[in-house]
Amino acid sequence: MDPSMGVNSVTISVEGMTCNSCVWTIEQQIGKVNGVHHIKVSLEEKNATIIYDPKLQTPKTLQEAIDDMGFDAVLHNPDPLPVLTDTLFLTVTASLTLPWDHIQSTLLKTKGVTDIKIYPQKRTVAVTIIPSIVNANQIKELVPELRLDTGTLEKKSGACEDHSMAQAGEVVLKMKVEGMTCHSCTSTIEGKIGKLQGVQRIKVSLDNQEATIVYQPHLISVEEMKKQIEAMGFPAFVKKQPKYLKLGAIDVERLKNTPVKSSEGSQQRSPSYTSDSTATFIIDGMHCKSCVSNIESTLSALQYVSSIVVSLENRSATVKYNASSVTPESLRKAIEAISPGLYRVSIASEVESASNSPSSSSLQKIPLDVVSQPLTQETVINIDGMTCNSCVQSIEGVISKKPGVKSIRVSLANSNGTIEYDPLLTSPETLRGAIEDMGFDATLSGMTPVQDKEEGKTSSKCYIQVTGMTCASCVANIERNLRREEGIYSILVALMAGKAEVRYNPAVIQPPMIAEFIRELGFGATVIENADEGDGVLELVVRGMTCASCVHKIESSLTKHRGILYCSVALATNKAHIKYDPEIIGPRDIIHTIESLGFEASLVKKDRSASHLDHKREIRQWRRSFLVSLFFCIPVMGLMIYMMVMDHHFATLHHNQNMSKEEMINLHSSMFLERQILPGLSVMNLLSFLLCVPVQFFGGWYFYIQAYKALKHKTANMDVLIVLATTIAFAYSLVILLVAMYERAKVNPITFFDTPPMLFVFIALGRWLEHIAKGKTSEALAKLISLQATEATIVTLDSDNILLSEEQVDVELVQRGDIIKVVPGGKFPVDGRVIEGHSMVDESLITGEAMPVAKKPGSTVIAGSINQNGSLLICATHVGADTTLSQIVKLVEEAQTSKAPIQQFADKLSGYFVPFIVFVSIATLLVWIVIGFLNFEIVETYFPGYSRSISRTETIIRFAFQASITVLCIACPCSLGLATPTAVMVGTGVGAQNGILIKGGEPLEMAHKVKVVVFDKTGTITHGTPVVNQVKVLTESNRISHHKILAIVGTAESNSEHPLGAAITKYCKQELDTETLGTCIDFQVVPGCGISCKVTNIEGLLHKNNWNIEDNNIKNASLVQIDASNEQSPTSSSMIIDAQISNALNAQQYKVLIGNREWMIRNGLVIHNDVDDFMTEHERKGRTAVLVAVDDELCGLIAIADTVKPEAELAIHILKSMGLEVVLMTGDNSKTARSIASQVGITKVFAEVLPSHKVAKVKQLQEEGKRVAMVGDGINDSPALAMANVGIAIGTGTDVAIEAADVVLIRNDLLDVVASIDLSRKTVKRIRINFVFALIYNLVGIPIAAGVFMPIGLVLQPWMGSAAMAASSVSVVLSSLFLKLYRKPTYESYELPVRSQIGQKSPSEISVHVGIDDTSRNSPKLGLLDRIVNYSRASINSLRSDKRSLNSVVTSEPDKHSLLVGDFREDDDTAL
Repeated sequence: MDPSMGVNSVTISVEGMTCNSCVWTIEQQIGKVNGVHHIKVSLEEKNATIIYDPKLQTPKTLQEAIDDMGFDAVLHNPDPLPVLTDTLFLTVTASLTLPWDHIQSTLLKTKGVTDIKIYPQKRTVAVTIIPSIVNANQIKELVPELRLDTGTLEKKSGACEDHSMAQAGEVVLKMKVEGMTCHSCTSTIEGKIGKLQGVQRIKVSLDNQEATIVYQPHLISVEEMKKQIEAMGFPAFVKKQPKYLKLGAIDVERLKNTPVKSSEGSQQRSPSYTSDSTATFIIDGMHCKSCVSNIESTLSALQYVSSIVVSLENRSATVKYNASSVTPESLRKAIEAISPGLYRVSIASEVESASNSPSSSSLQKIPLDVVSQPLTQETVINIDGMTCNSCVQSIEGVISKKPGVKSIRVSLANSNGTIEYDPLLTSPETLRGAIEDMGFDATLSGMTPVQDKEEGKTSSKCYIQVTGMTCASCVANIERNLRREEGIYSILVALMAGKAEVRYNPAVIQPPMIAEFIRELGFGATVIENADEGDGVLELVVRGMTCASCVHKIESSLTKHRGILYCSVALATNKAHIKYDPEIIGPRDIIHTIESLGFEASLVKKDRSASHLDHKREIRQWRRSFLVSLFFCIPVMGLMIYMMVMDHHFATLHHNQNMSKEEMINLHSSMFLERQILPGLSVMNLLSFLLCVPVQFFGGWYFYIQAYKALKHKTANMDVLIVLATTIAFAYSLVILLVAMYERAKVNPITFFDTPPMLFVFIALGRWLEHIAKGKTSEALAKLISLQATEATIVTLDSDNILLSEEQVDVELVQRGDIIKVVPGGKFPVDGRVIEGHSMVDESLITGEAMPVAKKPGSTVIAGSINQNGSLLICATHVGADTTLSQIVKLVEEAQTSKAPIQQFADKLSGYFVPFIVFVSIATLLVWIVIGFLNFEIVETYFPGYSRSISRTETIIRFAFQASITVLCIACPCSLGLATPTAVMVGTGVGAQNGILIKGGEPLEMAHKVKVVVFDKTGTITHGTPVVNQVKVLTESNRISHHKILAIVGTAESNSEHPLGAAITKYCKQELDTETLGTCIDFQVVPGCGISCKVTNIEGLLHKNNWNIEDNNIKNASLVQIDASNEQSPTSSSMIIDAQISNALNAQQYKVLIGNREWMIRNGLVIHNDVDDFMTEHERKGRTAVLVAVDDELCGLIAIADTVKPEAELAIHILKSMGLEVVLMTGDNSKTARSIASQVGITKVFAEVLPSHKVAKVKQLQEEGKRVAMVGDGINDSPALAMANVGIAIGTGTDVAIEAADVVLIRNDLLDVVASIDLSRKTVKRIRINFVFALIYNLVGIPIAAGVFMPIGLVLQPWMGSAAMAASSVSVVLSSLFLKLYRKPTYESYELPVRSQIGQKSPSEISVHVGIDDTSRNSPKLGLLDRIVNYSRASINSLRSDKRSLNSVVTSEPDKHSLLVGDFREDDDTAL
């Protein structure tokens, strides 16, 4: 089929629309273009759908036309879609007064009419229309001389009319005709077949490749027509068996033998059957003129309503209708059903007009549709995917409005719909497509009779990872397109998880093909292999089981159920473990099944606190380890110091000579600690041993475990070295002690029992602190999880959507397809789609933007967001782990677990250090053994514990061991281990004093490596709350003054809950210097549009202000020309004011409208071009412009925006001067983002970014090899904060962000971002110095300990080893304490040197990327004139910055000129 013929539709993405006026402009301009039948522009989805004639236009030319209007138009899919058309046959009623060509030109000018064929000999016009744009009634109104053909065409003469023919009636036939390529094919077939005798009408559709023929079977057979079409070269076969038409009015007349002369007669008689009646209805709930036109247009489209008049003032509607076809009650229901479904209607009166019908009662009972259109057929469509009566109603509501549909009955029980339709206006295939477009699976019952039964057997499910989705319209696009593919039964896409769940027929299609379809739509798609994760898993506690037969009963009953994949029940634990398919069955059904067997079943209470992520266990164990070691270490250290002092004292007495055995014995007996309890066992050694054992085995237990694990994986870390040193020291000491006791030695051996406690204390402290820091991060998840609602209110509705019952259930029991009620102020328990109600919803949880979002039927809602003002009924689409909130929890979890800790430098070093030291130690042992045997004198000279009573070999081995142990001891990585933690402790402490909370060493170490700083916009760079930037008076100040507008607007908005309303009220109170405002009545809000109300009692405010004006006017007389009303003396003026107030002024009431363009237009106000330009200018700067009308006159414009923090520009400049790249990332639109970026000097912007995409963007930057710091404040930033190398949260942000971040700035000050990076750089520098200290001790001490310098008399006694070790630790700690001297730079110290260099960025320097893709949209290059204007502006600015004092005198009641000057200054100096 050639798509260049017929009518096509194309969807073009349009960027740069800010409001409904942009939408209106595009629709007006493009709608006028030749060849465009219809255009619909959507501001939400940012696209335009255009139906056009491909002979006159192409998608490219339409895209260029939109581009030329100043918007960015992008054609994602250049292939247009064909649009289905319908053909109406219209017959000329009376003698034709108009020429045929006049009819043709009139109809061709009508939007939605694509083609007209005229058959003058048959007095018939065939009009091809696009049913979605125009219908038969509208065509009839345009040319009243034509009427819709009702079954027969007038014959040339009455003679050929015969009884048998009339009785035979006509038959409608549908044929499939293949091989047609263009419209000349269709006209050839229509021309040839139309001339055959017995063929009444024929319409050939090129799009559907079919012919619809109305013929008389007694004159021509189906076979004959088929042969004729095939003779022209087109294969044809009968699609539907011919079906006799129902008898029309004319046939009834014929049967009564009343010859019909002409269609005039029937035309004149037909009104005689109608009996017109009038009814008046009272309608509540209409807001504005648009409601009126909505009701009028909807009702007048009904065929049994002849006229309707609706009055907004009287809240009434007067309807003239055909009493034989409809009752006032059904009309009342029809009005109530009109969208948005908020009208409340009651019948006021009902007047029957005299029925002038003929006496024949049988005739009067003929239903109207049979009289007007006897061509009807019936089709049955199987509909899958309906879950409740609201689905039934929505299908009936939508399909009944389709052209050609007479009636529809949908059955939820049978999963089908029976539709009566006119085959000339619509086809079963069109209706099936319409139902599918609503999101259900529809099949024609004749088409696939077995599919319904087969589906259960042959359907499979697969999961596909989808990337590149940015918003809900992407989801809808994928779901809509995939449902059309053959073999796909259902598809459900989750935006945050980036996952599609598809149920398909494996005989027809395979997962890779499905992924390919998604890729063709422009998204990335990969099949997820392990698809089990989509199965629901349910853990239940089952009470009441007594024996194995109970278990069997439950298991067998459950496994018989469709949708239960696996079931296992344990009698001992009373638990059931069930796997099920959530599409077929849900947890509530399973619980009901078990309860129906006579047992009690309840959910296993899940721990919602994310306790698996906190480090409580580790914190406890390291704290215990530290305290045990400390408790025993203090006395050991005391003993050690005492012995060191005493040893040193005696050593100096004996001038370092090797004492003889006798001297030693004397010495030992003189010291209490060296006295021997048993031979060879001194008090000192016994105490040391007793104190060391608990530390070695209880304090060091975890070290042993860690060391074992490390060795098992063939790695050596700090733990291995610690365990090695302590174990060898302990074991060696113990062995020596036992040997001495066995030998009953008189001299006490030298032991190393003091090493383990000392080591373990330092290391355990470091580990304990480290885990405390880590534990903090996981509290974020506990906070996030607590955002989830714990319960949901599930409601059951009957067929009329009337609430039958409500029940509270646990959130985990909510199933897909449940209807859930959410009250104002309640949290949404699951993701879903609104089916009833209107409300505003706070979604800052996901988007981070403070503005609430309007929700109406069809909108999607997110779990965890908060419903604000209206009650909503939602249908659950994603439950349990699939909800958006669960996905954010998962993102944060993954980011925290995947962020590898910076492998501590010490750990890396110890990887080499440990084996090296062990090697040196063993080498020392071996070398000394060799030396000892070769040259015993050296050992004899230098071995302090040498006694002649011991054998030579033993002496050598003992000496060698002692040297090697000393090596291990002195090399103990204690100071290495302390180098980082002590600096980090001091650094974090100093940070905390300066308002920067740093969680642990990782972020502190990492921050100095950061290369890119990513800022969130709302609440980080800006304040996060809207503020009024400017109020512009649009009328003369003598008509309504500036203050009067403020008083009226402030009062009106004081009842509004919207953030913009609150901002306006706050501003008005500040300007009027008052806390109380006037009175507001009849307050109405229309979400997404504005408010209307009546305001009184504002004179008091104005009176108060007039006093102030009087004073100011006297002071400023030289500056300002005083208003005419204030020209008298102050006293007389105030008297007049008092008089006014006491009079009628007090009761004056103002009718106020505040809102956007659409709201004003709805209420019949005209917005002039200059006002529109002002609004557009503000919108271009990322502000929200709101219009104010008082008493139906447009009198003010208020610009509101989120303002930039004063220090933002300076902070960003300093970060850049530190060599960092700065990026802005926001969920807000690109216009606002660009405006904010230009104010603070950021050149790279990512706008309209989802939380999951923030993570992806951070990852992308990290993959480029850059270390990323993310600065944010909202829940939506928390996954990115966790993913970034350093997450920095603003202290005024949400708890979750604060928990997910590594660094928290207590003060809401962006200069602290600079300070935190600066502090990190200083700390890392200090850590490096510490490492130098630690290593010097090791590098110098090890050779000495190993005895390298013995020949020159440098011997290391063991106590010296311990002392050196202690000294290295102390020096490291002291070095770290130097960080305490750090001072945070102040605003002033930064500002002075930098001020001169800061300049705002011009828009052309900023690159804006939308969503996650990297295709940036640079600002348009400025023309020469624009540049000149920019330069001159900049120079004026610099001049004005010096002369600001001149402008600082502001008058209280500005006249028009001062207002304009005010505007000009405000617009240019946005940053100040």
